[in-house]
Amino acid sequence: MALITVVGSINMDLVVRAPRFAQPGETIAGDTFMTVHGGKGANQAVAARRLGGIVTMVGGVGEDAFGAAMAQGLADEGIDVRLVDVRGGFPSGVALITVSADGENTIVVVAGANGTLTTDDVQLARQAIESAAVLVLQLEIPMDVVQAAAALAHDAGCIVVLNAAPAVALPEALLSLVDYLVVNETELFVVAGPAIEDQAGAIVALRQRGAAAIVVTLGAAGVRLVPRDGEPTLVHAYAVDVVDTTAAGDAFVGAFAVALSEGLSSVEALVRGNAAGALTVTRPGAQTSLPTREDVDAWLKAHA
Repeated sequence: MALITVVGSINMDLVVRAPRFAQPGETIAGDTFMTVHGGKGANQAVAARRLGGIVTMVGGVGEDAFGAAMAQGLADEGIDVRLVDVRGGFPSGVALITVSADGENTIVVVAGANGTLTTDDVQLARQAIESAAVLVLQLEIPMDVVQAAAALAHDAGCIVVLNAAPAVALPEALLSLVDYLVVNETELFVVAGPAIEDQAGAIVALRQRGAAAIVVTLGAAGVRLVPRDGEPTLVHAYAVDVVDTTAAGDAFVGAFAVALSEGLSSVEALVRGNAAGALTVTRPGAQTSLPTREDVDAWLKAHA
């Protein structure tokens, strides 16, 4: 089984379910509250592990109860957490999430310990990064850390998957190191730069800045792969009753990474990613909603 290393964020999600989103200055009554282990990095690590990957997590947690619980939770999933560092004197990262009755969400993230990661942490994780088949990155940690990890993996011949979320403009030096840039429709325009009016223009702009394969998740419309060479491919989504969209993108990335690590084609990896995302939105929460390999296999068999 090929190895997957995730360098990224580890957050505690503080989740409120409400009939709708509050307007600025408005107070509304919520329905439920729960704390759920999250963070895009940790979510993608858990997704990959449940889907059959051998996963190492590189990140930081605070010197607090949240941090201890999250590190133990990752370990309980079977993830190697020896490179998850406790940052003395810093709180753990948190995400404040509101989920509306139709399953949509708004999220405010406070980086906490995630923001303290440095390129020194990347060097300490060098062996785990260079020995992986796939390196998975996101943007809830400092950009120089993301770029340093991508450079190590790229030089070692590892497949680099960057989920550019939360979206910011990306340095050309980073884009040139990434094999698969994964974005949703909104993120695509942010990473492509200002004054871009359509997806085709955004793709061209990213190509000119060094991007290789671009994966655009389209929600209910599916996912589009624009390879470095060849024609784009659209993989249609599955129709499901949406409960909570939190972590759907993370499920997709985790499944996509596992499939690539096992030698599947990029299109086959997209299909498995779509199935994982579809299953995730039918369940509440972040890591609590992520499917297993058996779940995805059964789903694909039923929807063949």
